[in-house]
Amino acid sequence: MIDSKKVLAVVPARRGSKGLPFKNIRPLGGKPLLAWPIEAARKSHHVDRVLISTEDAEFAAIAQAAGADAPFLRPAELASDTSPSIDFLLHALDTLAAADEHYDYVALLEPTSPLTEASDIDAALETLVARRDEAEAIVGVTALTANHPAFAVRIAAGGFIQPHAALSFDQMPRRQDIEQLYSLDGSLYISTTTALRRERGFYHQKTLPYVTPRWKSFEVDDLVDFICIEAMLAHRDLIIQTEG
Repeated sequence: MIDSKKVLAVVPARRGSKGLPFKNIRPLGGKPLLAWPIEAARKSHHVDRVLISTEDAEFAAIAQAAGADAPFLRPAELASDTSPSIDFLLHALDTLAAADEHYDYVALLEPTSPLTEASDIDAALETLVARRDEAEAIVGVTALTANHPAFAVRIAAGGFIQPHAALSFDQMPRRQDIEQLYSLDGSLYISTTTALRRERGFYHQKTLPYVTPRWKSFEVDDLVDFICIEAMLAHRDLIIQTEG
């Protein structure tokens, strides 16, 4: 709980994955990918229950072994490539509510962001609750540096490059002069249950940013990501010392 409010953490794990088959149960650092957000949520000081949302009994059993609850399976129609996240979240909330179990906050923790820690979940929740009079959601973002759109180019006619945002290369800004922008990094999503139902999502005018360091923003989409994240896990202490 936080401020006498109950918090539900939902970890989604579909069986299907076109980019990397069985990605959500692929071993990362000695444990299934889906175990990372489950363990982070279980170590949180504020999360009351950790739930796996999956259509697959095998995945549910693996999640239970990692410490998540699996009181039901997600309907198959909510587990396709095109199924919106809001649908399986509302399914989980409605199923629990039917058993007279209600939550004030919902945290969505994707297995594809395995570097999110309990301290991130707690800090984000505390930030959201501290600003509860004006904010209803908070999501992970990370600063854009090398990939800032000010330095983007297009391949134009004849195969030559042109600046995307400037009229010419000599008008492109210096790095120290550009506006700091951020990208949505998928590291965490938290909302009041009321706002989630009303807005049908985490992004709206009352959404706060939770700024993550660059190394925590890495997501697992393919094998290259797995290899990079495993390397970061092996050198986590050094990364924290140098980057934070």
